[in-house]
Amino acid sequence: MSPAYRLAENASLAARNGFRVAARAELLVEVLRPEGLPELFALPYLQQAPLMVLGEGSNTLFVGDVPGVVLSIGQLGRQQLGRDERGTLLRVGAGEHWDDVVRWSLGLGLAGLENLVLIPGTVGAAPIQNIGAYGTEVGEFIETVEAWDRHEARIVRLDRGQCAFGYRDSLFKREPARWLITALELRLPHQHPPRIDYPGLPEELAALGADAHPRPSQIAEAVSRLRTRKLPDPDRLPNVGSFFRNPVVPQELAQALQQEAPSLPVFPAHGDETQRKLSAAWLIEHAGWKGHRDGDAGVAAQHALVLVNHGQASGAQLLDLARRISASVQTRFGVKLEPEARIIGADF
Repeated sequence: MSPAYRLAENASLAARNGFRVAARAELLVEVLRPEGLPELFALPYLQQAPLMVLGEGSNTLFVGDVPGVVLSIGQLGRQQLGRDERGTLLRVGAGEHWDDVVRWSLGLGLAGLENLVLIPGTVGAAPIQNIGAYGTEVGEFIETVEAWDRHEARIVRLDRGQCAFGYRDSLFKREPARWLITALELRLPHQHPPRIDYPGLPEELAALGADAHPRPSQIAEAVSRLRTRKLPDPDRLPNVGSFFRNPVVPQELAQALQQEAPSLPVFPAHGDETQRKLSAAWLIEHAGWKGHRDGDAGVAAQHALVLVNHGQASGAQLLDLARRISASVQTRFGVKLEPEARIIGADF
């Protein structure tokens, strides 16, 4: 077996998903170095079997075992590639932990990623979902995604435009069987105005003693405190963070809903003045689901957007709960909730 990758048959995935539900992979492949990919994909079984790419599984719900191959890219490494008038260019391996990279960039005195602190998962997973929080998305700072293209059987480099980033969306999410992300190059600008108008963030910064122009490290600390207080610790109460996306609806519907419920948070929809983004957490809470529990499948008491596994919930039980929440919100508000979590083994 090549030292560039490891193979394990009938491998447990319980430690590789945020909900910690029981699931197994027919074959688990851990890629340690991308130069091993040509040899790996020359194996007859890899050419025929279904393939699923998995990072830390921090956004994944397994509903049963996984047939075929589960592949994990474990490439590590961080380096500064240089500076120019557009900013500092960083290169990071897909197997790096995202939060470690954010804190590394802050330690280098760079700004841009501070609002994305404490998001679980690997670097390779970040562009797939175009992860975002507190008014920032990772796609803004991605210069290049390096990936193995299964169609062309080679490593390719895709620029930001080719990645087709959208709200919790990307080329890689739409074509999951084609791309294996091996590394990112992030460009962090020299001048980056702080984004601190997200609800709760100004108050948290004030509590830290920050002035009107907070440092990136102060913003990161404020975001960390907010996330820690509002979201359950996945190590203690397994979850995948926000299970549903904030729905984007026509402006007229948003206005009608806000007239009936003035406390409903409504936000601009990126790039479309005719649309508005609603708070999925508010909709779920006002449909009566916050803190709800069915056996070991439940909704967090701290945050209505977070589904949790209190112990031995199965993926099927968590999915059933999510479906009932979505149906309830649609009945009450006329708004359809779509999962942000990646569901493997069933349709939503």
